[in-house]
Amino acid sequence: MAMPGGIGIVDLMMGIPSPEPARSYDFMRPLFRDRESRESFEFPVEYMFKDVPKTGTHDDFIAYTLREMDRFGIEKALIGVSLGDETARRALRQHPDRFVPSCGTDPNRGMEDLRDIVRLHEAFGIKAVSAFPCGLFPQVPIDDKRFWPVYAKCCELDVPICICVGVPGPRIPMHPQKVELLDEVCWFFPDLKIVMRHGGEPWTELAVKLMLKWPNLYYSTSAFAPRYYPKAILDYANTRGADKVMYAGYFPMGLSLERIFRELPGVPLADAVWPKFLRDNAVRVFGL
Repeated sequence: MAMPGGIGIVDLMMGIPSPEPARSYDFMRPLFRDRESRESFEFPVEYMFKDVPKTGTHDDFIAYTLREMDRFGIEKALIGVSLGDETARRALRQHPDRFVPSCGTDPNRGMEDLRDIVRLHEAFGIKAVSAFPCGLFPQVPIDDKRFWPVYAKCCELDVPICICVGVPGPRIPMHPQKVELLDEVCWFFPDLKIVMRHGGEPWTELAVKLMLKWPNLYYSTSAFAPRYYPKAILDYANTRGADKVMYAGYFPMGLSLERIFRELPGVPLADAVWPKFLRDNAVRVFGL
């Protein structure tokens, strides 16, 4: 059950650090009502993550990120790209063998959102679309009709959608991310590959039940330090879910790679599961 080396890890949630990390959360600030979130927190989940990485100042944040990836055996990392994000665009142009492109979605924007997804797919060959239902303004539940065209477009482009599920860390309402809302989406879009992000708590047992039910529903470990991976998910990975659970970090948003890889060896995965968890499942599901 020891974590093996030399896997060529695929990290399904990484960002390239920025000189102004707090600006990354401007999109959800209209949702904040408590004083700490509005006035004190640089990181909206600061109350929960006590050792948010301090990446410092670097002449080249892309080179810094690559050095960190090499240090911990990460071969490829899924990063977000947008039409206006020059750093991510440069990283993808210069290092297509290391960085895998994904793009966010805001279904409140209607057809313009779909056009942007298509533009980014044509420009960079995006391998995933990511959604934060609770973080949208206004919020959009997973099963809301506004998401339906996005799901259809993901099917058309044959890319997975990574959806945050469970109680969100920021102090915003949780209803849009209830795990039960995935059920109808999986039923109506049987070809849609859905990868759950951010834990699914407190409904992890339901997440397992739905993964047993729906062939194209998966789970990634983003935003959880390895010591806190939910027991229901680890039990599932070690049994019938070996092909369904994938590694995702949360650097530099909330977790340092040092902490993740210090704790990962203590995760009780079976020997045969580790390569699938760290690499093989991501390669298959995301077409890498």
